Formats: sequence, structure tokens, C-alpha cells
Amino acid sequence: MKQTSFFDRALTRTRIRSANVKPVESLLGYLVGPFCAMLANGIFTTYLTRYFRNVLFAEELASGSALAGTVESFLTVFPILSAILIVIGNLVAGQLVERTRTKAGKARPWILLSAVLLAVSSVLIFIQPSDDPTFKMIWLVIAYNLYYAVAFPLYNTANSTLTPLSTRNSNQRSVLASFVNMALLGAVGAGSMVFPFLLGILIKPEMSLGTQRTFWMILFIIVAVITFLGTVMQYYFTRERVTEESMGQEQAEAKPRIGVGRQAKAAVGDRYFWIIIVFYFLYQFSGGIKNTSLNFYAEILATQSFPTDSVTGVLGIIGAVPMAVAVFFVAPLCNKFGKRPMCVIGMIVGVAGGVIAGVGYDNMVVASVGIALKCLGSAPAGYMILAMIADSLDHIEAKCGFRCDGLVMSVYSSIMIASTPVAQGITSALVGTGTTGTVIAYIWIETVCYGLGAIILLFFNVEKYLKSDRETVLARQKAEAEAAGLEWIAPEERLRIEEEESERLAEAARIEELKARCEKKGLDFEAEEAKYQQKLAAKQAKKKK
Repeated sequence: MKQTSFFDRALTRTRIRSANVKPVESLLGYLVGPFCAMLANGIFTTYLTRYFRNVLFAEELASGSALAGTVESFLTVFPILSAILIVIGNLVAGQLVERTRTKAGKARPWILLSAVLLAVSSVLIFIQPSDDPTFKMIWLVIAYNLYYAVAFPLYNTANSTLTPLSTRNSNQRSVLASFVNMALLGAVGAGSMVFPFLLGILIKPEMSLGTQRTFWMILFIIVAVITFLGTVMQYYFTRERVTEESMGQEQAEAKPRIGVGRQAKAAVGDRYFWIIIVFYFLYQFSGGIKNTSLNFYAEILATQSFPTDSVTGVLGIIGAVPMAVAVFFVAPLCNKFGKRPMCVIGMIVGVAGGVIAGVGYDNMVVASVGIALKCLGSAPAGYMILAMIADSLDHIEAKCGFRCDGLVMSVYSSIMIASTPVAQGITSALVGTGTTGTVIAYIWIETVCYGLGAIILLFFNVEKYLKSDRETVLARQKAEAEAAGLEWIAPEERLRIEEEESERLAEAARIEELKARCEKKGLDFEAEEAKYQQKLAAKQAKKKK
């Protein structure tokens, strides 16, 4: 008797039945769900360094003793060293995803299983069983790495892999990539916009450090609940159509698993992989330093009547508004003119904004204009990066005959996650040098990286191969099916058949429910069915207008 997997049960089946990506999948599976899951990380990016310095180790740093120097060194070195564990964690997560075979797909199971880990580990960072400095440092290292090297890599690698696996339709994939990155930017925005005002209301400077720590813990228990619910929502409202192609042809078990060595050889042998990964490193690393230095740059602009938290919130809004506006036109423009040209133009605009902000760094108005322009320029790359990586993955598949989503997305996830602790360490060192170091961290590092990114993207022309790559993959799938004596059905046709069957079953279930309700309430079934059909016809007619 064949053993039933946990993911074979009706309870764990996706709620998405359509062959094409529909609005409910985009909104719940790629925007709301990821936003909730990444909320803690977004707040950490902006506020964790401040929490370490101003709350957790405030007494030690203010002591002026040798302990202050020890803690200062610890806060600089431990996040950077943690990056090693984070990279390892992401590589392991990538291979776990790549080796997973379930009816739920290979990425979605890890979305569900990471829900509890994300929630619990984000709270543990703010629990301190002892005030002993050494114990606090040890506890922090463990809790910090449980989140950044275990929980978040499992989630983020799976989350990043979902976009390439969701569909082969490039336009639909661009929209999903926009939503995923909007979720990430929204989470960071919540950390830089909403959270500062919330902290200002709940936590007052005159409070004892113990009381402040309690409030931080309560806040993150609330965040943890939101994280758990959002992650579960994402699992149920996503679908891996690309993964289902091989499963639908009943070849998933027959195909040998591709080892990490072959995956690595295929990836590093493709120039588009290198181009997009180096570009993403520059983009994410510089953004991490900017975000972690936001609070400290706000201190430069702060006044007695306009305190640091208020400046932080305003700068967060100034950076978020252009990104929010850009979401409405980035995907359509990229689908019309191509991702590469729009991203290159965006990087150039970002450099111009960075120069304006850097020159007028001590003037709130001038700096705000430059920051807004820089954030607007970053929008195309921010929203399209996953779609561009997905295009390169399709190209590798066409050339090598297999996909290496797990490895490539673990590298992507490593860069994304490791950039935050490395940025925290670098920021801690730079802001310690004063105003110049803070301005370099918040403005100039990102500006220079945007200029380098624009140059690198000039060579990323993989989009011209998308059509021929798709034809190559389909021809290979057909040949493999015929060689195995199996009937080959084009993925689009198979998905259409499945969608029609799903709609037929849903309609049959609706009719049975209506009959049962009519029988229970003494209603006329034919009359009730006529009312339903009339409403349905009116709704369809309204859509056509």
C-alpha cells in the first residue's frame, strides 16, 4: 500500500485551481502573504541595530568601561560572522527545496513548514532571561541565527523560488515578481514608516530599559502572529505550475535527481546568471546599508521640535511613496519595452537622485528630493529582479535540460538575508565615525552601486531568447514522454483541462449545496437556480462592458 504524504491530504491542497494566474493568487499569495511573512525582517532592517545599541546593551555602552569596548566590538563583528552561517543556511535550504517532491510542489511545503519557525524565532530575539552581559550576547547570537540562518532562509528561498515556478508566462511572471518585491518593500516600509510612530507612542525615553524591552517583546509577539497567519495564507493561495509539468507527465519519479555539483556547473557556466547575481548583490547590499543607517542619518536632520523618530518616519514615507506609485507602471512598461532597458534607466535616475541627496545631505528639503528620486529610480529593478532571475533560470533549463531553481534561489536568498547582518556590522562601524560616515552609509554607497549596476545590466539581454528557450523545453519534454511510451500533453492544454474539471466539480458541488438548502428551507430549487443564473448572467454582462 502506497504511503500517503501529508501534502496529499485535502487539508493541504492549494485553493488555486486556475491554469492562469488570477488576481486572488497575485494579491493573497504574492503580496499579502509575503508582506506578513517578511514584516519582522523589514522592521529588523531598520530598527534592530538601534535596539541593540539603545536598549539591549545601552547600559554597557554607556558605562565607559572596558565592557563598553567589548560590546562595541561584539555588535560590529557578530552580525558579519553570522553571515557565514546565513549563507550555509540558504544553501542548505536551496537543496531542501530542490530535493522536495510533493503534490504541493517543491517550494510551497517549506512555506508552510517555516510559518512556526519564523514566528517563534522573531520573538526570541527580544526575550532576555538574564541581565548578565555575557549571557545576553550568547542568547542573542543563538536567537539571531535561529531567525537569520534557519527560519528566514527556509522561508525566503522557497518564497523566491515560487515566482519562477508559478508560470512560464513572462508577462504574468513580471506581475508576480512586482507583487513579491512590493511585499518586501512594503515590509521594509512598515519598519521605516509605521513602526517609528508606533514606537514613539508606546515607548518613551523616560521609561526604564526593562520596561522598554517588555514593550519590544509585546510588539513582536503581535508581529509573530501576523507572520504565522500570512505565511499560511501564502501557502494556500499559490501554485507551482512549472513543477506540475513534470508531475503531470508522470515522469517526476523516473527522472534522476540533479546533484548540486551539476546545478552549480550549469549556473556558473551561464553568463546571465553572473550578470544578474552581481547586479542583485550591488542592489541589495547597498540597500541594506542604507536601511540600517536610516535612524542614524535621521539624527543629523533631527531638531528639538522634530525628533529622530519623526524624521525617520518622514524619510521612510518619502522613500516609499515613489515606489508605491511606480508599481502601477513598472510592469506594463517592462512588458512593453523590456526589463533591462527600464532597469538601466531607473538606475541612472537613482544615481542622479543620490548625487542631489549627497550634496544637500544636511538640508531636509534637498535631501528629501534626492532620496525620493533615488527610490523612484530603484523601482524597476526592485520589482523586476525576480522576473529577471526567472528568465535566466529558463535559459539555463533550455541549455542544460534541467532546472536549478533551488541552488540559484538559495544564492539569491543568501544575498538578500546576509546583506542585513553584514550591513548592520558595517553601519555600526561607519556611524561611529560621525556625520561623514553616516552620510556615506545612507547615501553614497547606494549611489555608487546604482551606477555600477546600470553598466552591468547593459549586458543582460536574455529576454531575446525567451521564445526559443520555451520551444526547446517543450520539444525536450515531448521527446522524453514519447521515448518513455507516454502520451504527451502540452502543459498549457493539461492546465486548461484541469481547470475545466475543477470548475465542473465546483459547479456540481454548488448545485448539491443549493438542493440541500432548498430541501431544508422548503424552497423551490428551480426558482432558486433561475435566480442564481440570472445574477450570474448580469455579472458576466457587466464584465464585458
